[in-house]
Amino acid sequence: MRPRARSGRVAAAAALAMVLTTLLTPALASPTPPRTHPTAPGRGPVPARVVLAPQSGAWLGVSIDWANDSLSAYADRLGRRPAVAVSFVQMPLTRDDRRNLDAAVDQARQVGSMLLVTLEPHRGLAAVTPRATTQLAMRLAGYQRLGVTTFVRFAHEMNGSWYPWSQDPAAYVRTFRQVAATVHRISPRSAMMWAPNYGGGYPFTGGRYQAPAGSERAALLDTDGDGAVTGADDPYRPYWPGSAAVDWVGMSVYHWGSTYPWGENEVPEPGKFADLLHGTYDGLAGDETGVPDFYAEYGVAMDRPVAVTETAAFYVPGAGGARELAVKRAWWRQVLAPAIHRDLPMLKMVNWFEWSKPEPEVGTVVDWSVTRTKSIRTAFRRDLPGWLRGASLAKDRG
Repeated sequence: MRPRARSGRVAAAAALAMVLTTLLTPALASPTPPRTHPTAPGRGPVPARVVLAPQSGAWLGVSIDWANDSLSAYADRLGRRPAVAVSFVQMPLTRDDRRNLDAAVDQARQVGSMLLVTLEPHRGLAAVTPRATTQLAMRLAGYQRLGVTTFVRFAHEMNGSWYPWSQDPAAYVRTFRQVAATVHRISPRSAMMWAPNYGGGYPFTGGRYQAPAGSERAALLDTDGDGAVTGADDPYRPYWPGSAAVDWVGMSVYHWGSTYPWGENEVPEPGKFADLLHGTYDGLAGDETGVPDFYAEYGVAMDRPVAVTETAAFYVPGAGGARELAVKRAWWRQVLAPAIHRDLPMLKMVNWFEWSKPEPEVGTVVDWSVTRTKSIRTAFRRDLPGWLRGASLAKDRG
């Protein structure tokens, strides 16, 4: 999913910008240095930073269409305020990005949400300079002084082949570490999130930014040493920036349907959500059991809270097939099942993708939302579990 965060609420953004002008300079002239503690041999010290995970359960989050929706309207529809709101901006920030991010922060303040800021370096990783990173971190520190805590998801889905920052592991790791070090130094209450694309279908052959065969980039991705980048290679490990740089790990987990090419409204297979997180999926879409266990390897083994950064179920209105409620309820009941809470204690954030938008993969509009239609909204609200924490429990984060 690659939505762009936009907002028409220019007045609110302008007002917030005036406040930030006052706050940013004093906030960052003397940033509080993070304390450190030793880690395993060879890894070096890791800053003793805030984790922002709930003490129990998981944060309830949402990705809204900022141009046509608002956090307060979403909260009214759902009957609960989201603990996390997802936004998308370019990196380095443009003037429009700064205005839109300010507007998102203003909305987050109003409902008590934290903000997951997704940074997209569309000009390439080389454009993410120390100056641009410092300016970003200063802005985040200013938001913190206003009462809005941020997660930073830098250059997500870097293992895909569709972004300018894709499949360049050396440059990606180097840049992620630069961003993380600056954010941790200047805005230590911001948490860095590492979020690859689900590894099924790797290396996503045919994408514009796929690592060229025989290149240095491809050599770094050839984890099994057979001379080629294939589905047998690890889709995550070459891009891991190291524990010192990462506070959270995350992955988007969608139900696009049962078989490729996508486009049909189909009820998800039982257990699909957990299988995708664990790399144990073997079903109608094929055998993907060669995909590593993301939850175990990067949540449990790395001792990092896990986020489902985006999730939803594919539904095209008027396309026939399974009914909307059947498709979406089957998916959310997997995501929100008691067994997920019991068996995946490191899962600490679930963000619903509340959009209706054109998807190029299918050439039509897909309605991913669960609060726009009354019958769907009523059913979703009824199934929301107590372990999913809204903004009313934001004081519980630590």
